[in-house]
Amino acid sequence: MKNIFRFKQFEVDQIDCAMKINTDGVLLGAMAQHENPKRILDIGTGTGVIALMLAQRFPEAQVHAVEIDEQASATAGKNFHNSVFRRQLSVNNVAIAQYNNPEKFDLVVSNPPFFVNDYKNAEPKKEMARHASHTFFKELIEKVNELLSENGCFWFVLPVKQSEELVQRGKEYGLFLQKLIKLHSDETKPEFRRIVCLGREKTDLVEEDFMIYESEKKYTKAYEVLLKDFFLAY
Repeated sequence: MKNIFRFKQFEVDQIDCAMKINTDGVLLGAMAQHENPKRILDIGTGTGVIALMLAQRFPEAQVHAVEIDEQASATAGKNFHNSVFRRQLSVNNVAIAQYNNPEKFDLVVSNPPFFVNDYKNAEPKKEMARHASHTFFKELIEKVNELLSENGCFWFVLPVKQSEELVQRGKEYGLFLQKLIKLHSDETKPEFRRIVCLGREKTDLVEEDFMIYESEKKYTKAYEVLLKDFFLAY
C-alpha cells in the first residue's frame, strides 16, 4: 500500500496525515539525544514516526505524543498499537497549549509547523500541519519549560529564521542553546534547516554541519550510518 512506509522494526501508515514522513522528521528522530531518558514527549507527532524511532532507540523510556489533528492522532495511535514498541507509546489528541501532565520529561522533541505570516494552504489539514499562529512559538516554549525535567533537553527542527526565534524565546525561560546542527542538502548548498538542542544549563555550544547528499540522488555516508538502524535500504 502506498500509504505504508516500512522501517526495519516498525511500519508507519500515513493515511489521514497531512504531513507525510520527511527528512526533517527522521533526522530529528535519529539525532535527538539524552544520556538516559525515562520519559519522552513528542509534540505534534503527526504519523508518529519520531516517537516510534525514539521508542526503538530508548527501550527503557515511555514515549508520550500529542497531536492536535484528530485523524492524524488516530493514525499515530494505530501505528503505535501495531508496533513492537506499543507498551512504550501513547498519544493524546490535544493542542500542546492544553496538554497537562503532572510528571516531567527528560527529552522533549518537536518537528513543529513553521510558516508564520505566510500564504495559507488551501488544504485545512496541511495548513494546520505547516502553519503556525503568531503565538504558537511562545506557547510551545512556555509548555516545554513547564514540562521539562531539571536535566531535560528540548530538541527541535526548524528553518533557520524560525529556529533563531525559538532559541531567543527559550532564553526568556532559562533554556539555553547547547547544540546546533546545520542541515545542508549537499556541501555546495546553504543550510536549509537547523536541528537544535536547548537545556537549562549554560554549556559550551556544540555546532556542526550535516550534509544529506554526496551527489545527485546519492546520500552521504554520514546519512546512511545515522539511519542504518531504521531504513531498509541500509
